[in-house]
Amino acid sequence: MNAPATASILVRDAGGSDVPRITAIYADAVLTGLATFEVVPPGEAEMSRRLANVLAAGLPYIVAADEGGILGYAYAAPYRLRIGYRYTVEDSVYVDRDAAGRGVGRRLLERLIETCTARGCRQMIAVIGDTGNAASIGLHESCGFARVGMLASTGFKFGRWVDSVLMQRSLGEGDHSAPGAGGARF
Repeated sequence: MNAPATASILVRDAGGSDVPRITAIYADAVLTGLATFEVVPPGEAEMSRRLANVLAAGLPYIVAADEGGILGYAYAAPYRLRIGYRYTVEDSVYVDRDAAGRGVGRRLLERLIETCTARGCRQMIAVIGDTGNAASIGLHESCGFARVGMLASTGFKFGRWVDSVLMQRSLGEGDHSAPGAGGARF
């Protein structure tokens, strides 16, 4: 049985000392789930490089922790690298399996939305592995995302083809106005 949600969960910026735990959480997702289509877990050096790239782009990379340590992590990355996409980000949220059901994912995603909005981003995209990933789809719906599409058989993992669910949420004024001069730049 999962532990109840607690107010003692702290969401904060990730740092280099968090990389070992981030790496372990991601490795479990790679080896046991369809949230990512990677099949070989990257090591700490690669995860450290990924963290540095997100931060260098001026985007958030955060962790949720309690007195026992890191429960999950999330980050926003450029959706695509071409300049026309510079106000659109893609979110990624990973929660330790033992912390499932405690509201960790929601706390992380809400902070990503808040931070990306403050940094001038206008759209957030979720690319969710597996149409059967009810937890991630439900999390995103609860945070205001709408399903905008499904890409059939985009990944092959665990001996089967896997779909990707596309979800989207406007940030701030979304597409109701042109971005300001000081907006997001990746």
